[in-house]
Amino acid sequence: MRLFNRKSKTRDLTTLDDTELILLAKTSQEAFGVLYERYVEKIYKYIYYRTGNHHDAEDLTAAVFHRAMLHIENYTERGVPFQAWLYRIAHNLVANWHRDRGRRKIIPLDEFVSSGLHVDAPDAATEDKEERAQLLGAIARLPEDRQQLLYLKFVANLSNAEVGEILDRTEGAIKSLYHRTLIALREDIEAQQKTPPASSSPKRKEGSSNYDL
Repeated sequence: MRLFNRKSKTRDLTTLDDTELILLAKTSQEAFGVLYERYVEKIYKYIYYRTGNHHDAEDLTAAVFHRAMLHIENYTERGVPFQAWLYRIAHNLVANWHRDRGRRKIIPLDEFVSSGLHVDAPDAATEDKEERAQLLGAIARLPEDRQQLLYLKFVANLSNAEVGEILDRTEGAIKSLYHRTLIALREDIEAQQKTPPASSSPKRKEGSSNYDL
């Protein structure tokens, strides 16, 4: 049995949880790199959802992690996961991006709900397409903060506490907003279903009868 000349194994940082990585990342770029790889895709998707532009989403994502790296030394956990801190940075940077450019918030709603409605059989295609269109329309009519709430809960899969941290609201306020949002969506969709479709019959030309060919 060899007791000497054994090669020391490099520690696999990817097996560590966020709390351990954050402590190491305060002095280790390698540890921060693991955090980056763990969350970069989620942060990018969130920023793209808020901007609707791949190029700007990439730039802002880089800015999020640059800012996080600069301030990781002062980061302290406040009862919500590390990713909520990243989302909060992203939220603020995107808000500044919209304000500085005077842009209207563009939200790719079609991509937002594309994973929520699936067609399991060919004969369900028409029904699912109509349901999806109604949902898209209802979400599009929601205020921007409620659209963002739905994204954070159903796409990012964050808890009410995490969403509250990002949107700077209490957990109770998020629960209330979420409840009101679901009610608004249901009422909007019900109203759409009660509205008869527009008539597709051609308009009668002036001076002609209904029997003109």
